[in-house]
Amino acid sequence: MKSRRHPSAKPFIFGSKNNIEIFNLEKTSKELEKALAFVEGKGKEGVMGLWVGGKSEAREAIMKAGRELEMPYVAGRWIGGTLSNFSEIKKRIIRLEDLTLQKEKGELSKYTKKERLLFDREIEKLSIYFGGLSRLKALPKFLVIIDPKKEYIAVAEARKIGIPVVALAGSDTNLYELNYAIPGNDSSRQSIAFILKELVTAYKKGKETQKIEQ
Repeated sequence: MKSRRHPSAKPFIFGSKNNIEIFNLEKTSKELEKALAFVEGKGKEGVMGLWVGGKSEAREAIMKAGRELEMPYVAGRWIGGTLSNFSEIKKRIIRLEDLTLQKEKGELSKYTKKERLLFDREIEKLSIYFGGLSRLKALPKFLVIIDPKKEYIAVAEARKIGIPVVALAGSDTNLYELNYAIPGNDSSRQSIAFILKELVTAYKKGKETQKIEQ
């Protein structure tokens, strides 16, 4: 909405209708191209990214992108310290992997029914918060975020460490805080799915280039 517009978004706004911002698609397209070139470069390098989008409109598309690229993702609440206190987060990821493996191998059967129930609850809880992070073995080389205003903690942690951020950002967002801001509707499932598909394709393109050159 116009009343919530951040000054940094003003150059990308074409106008408004019924107090709803309308983005200048030509300018958005130019920013998208910059973001795609960056992500393609990361694909060429073959480095790991982290895909973030906890809002209901983004979760499914974020999970799809992460799984398609075999990369970590956060499709729920961002856990503070995921980047800035990664050593502790890594312990929780390893704990989840260990418990899951033990359960699959039947190694938890030696415990009492009550103890197994506690293990199941721990696995369930860890899966909710850390299930999408199982591939995060080290700090990511870039972040892709849907709605950086909502995911402000993730943005702050990335900036503190120096990890580049690519984000689909609404008009209420401070675009200056983002390395590659894609000004657009970050509350539309269609918009989110389109942008993520483009970014996934760009990464794959870069990765294919890497294979050819090798």
